[in-house]
Amino acid sequence: MSERKKIRRALLSVYDKDRLLEIGAALSNAGVEILSTGSTAKNLQAAGIAVTEVSQYTGFPEIMGGRVKTLHPRVHSGILADQNNPEHLDAIKELDIEPFDLVVINLYPFAATIASGTDFAGCIEQIDIGGPSMLRGAAKNHGSVAVICQTSQYDQLLASVKAGGFTFDERRQLALETFRTTAEYDLTVANWLGSDEKLPGWFGRIWHRENTLRYGENPHQNAAIYSGGPAGIVNAVQLHGKEMSFNNYTDAESAWRAVLDHRDPAVAIMKHANPCGIAVCALGVAVAYQHAHECDPISAFGGVVAANRKVDLAMATPLSEVFTEVLIAPDYDEDALEILKKKANIRILKCEIPTISDVELRPVSGGILLQDTDLINAPGDSPENWQQVSGGPVDVQTLKDLEFAWRSVRSVKSNAILLAKNTASVGIGMGQVNRVDSARLAVARAGDRVRGSVAASDAFFPFADGLSILLDAGVVAIVQPGGSVRDEEVIAAAKSAGIAMFFTGVRHFSHA
Repeated sequence: MSERKKIRRALLSVYDKDRLLEIGAALSNAGVEILSTGSTAKNLQAAGIAVTEVSQYTGFPEIMGGRVKTLHPRVHSGILADQNNPEHLDAIKELDIEPFDLVVINLYPFAATIASGTDFAGCIEQIDIGGPSMLRGAAKNHGSVAVICQTSQYDQLLASVKAGGFTFDERRQLALETFRTTAEYDLTVANWLGSDEKLPGWFGRIWHRENTLRYGENPHQNAAIYSGGPAGIVNAVQLHGKEMSFNNYTDAESAWRAVLDHRDPAVAIMKHANPCGIAVCALGVAVAYQHAHECDPISAFGGVVAANRKVDLAMATPLSEVFTEVLIAPDYDEDALEILKKKANIRILKCEIPTISDVELRPVSGGILLQDTDLINAPGDSPENWQQVSGGPVDVQTLKDLEFAWRSVRSVKSNAILLAKNTASVGIGMGQVNRVDSARLAVARAGDRVRGSVAASDAFFPFADGLSILLDAGVVAIVQPGGSVRDEEVIAAAKSAGIAMFFTGVRHFSHA
């Protein structure tokens, strides 16, 4: 397994010409015979590196603008011949075909092409056919052939040329990376062609491990973080602090999503994937942080904080006085970073405002659930589309508070009740098995602040009992989806109390 197999003959065909001349010169200096295609061959020839063009070798010209150039028995036989099988060697010798020991290919940049907005015909032309065929053939035959499919592998290639060739274990690992590369390539094409299917009959994703984590939710669980969707928290730059943990990531993601639900400067403080405080303020994130923290300062200890605007010194100063696990924001002022970095343990993440994926996945035993992502973008999420079912007209501030509460309650685990005043949460009831207990919890946490507040419920009130708890505590307006078979009973309770209640017609119920 450690014996190195000498490289005598190599096939090079690369779209990305980065370091091509370097590897071409290294192979040539090692006495390797090089065959190449099209522009790859021309680049090597221009640098004075000896190369045989594939069309010259096959006796068949490149045709159809290069669509057909390597799909030829003389090429694929040299790639697929098992050099440990005498019958294979006899077969290619009879046909005057020499085997390859090395194949170096990188593919047309299909993913980059579709991301650039190229038209359909242009994207079709960037679907590589010969490249994946040769890569797969070489990877299958890794007992005889080393295959390089990424420019990131060139240092390994140069080292192996210098060492006298590749070992079997190295060729096997290269084959693994090649099949992963061609699988991802084909999956990208398939997903693109099927992109108009909302819930496709077939779909797949490729995930790349970005980092292994110390452990999962608990110390006995192994864990890692992978990238593969649109840019987001996985791609955040850590500016300071200890290594991120599994729980840090889940809480940071929940906090990040919570502030992205708001258009104005917003801050959310998360604990165990639930907000213990959330607020928006046109004056900036410093005031929003102050109001969010006031909601539940006890739970905020050891929490995760997210802001949807640049963190300034006015926000960083009070935040630095509270034990915080993670802070995530799109940017930071230098003086804010300076004071935050005085705390050794706080993890500071800088993350671009992402495009939230329009679908989300949830594993279940034996498969996976796929659904549209719950975004605050339905017609019923806008107050102008709400149906007022009780009470009189409400003032501008009350309506602002109701909209804030409605946008914020999405981030609370069901059953969810969020009380708000002056566009800040004052009490939150979450994760209860009935809405009555969530209402009681929200009221208890709000204390005296409940009087004059508004309430949002992520789903309808099945009975009037949960609503009555809020009314008795002094809530002055309520927004909820409606849709219960007992809506009339609930509406009657609101009318009796003389408070305004609005139905949205859309709910934001969250189990996970």
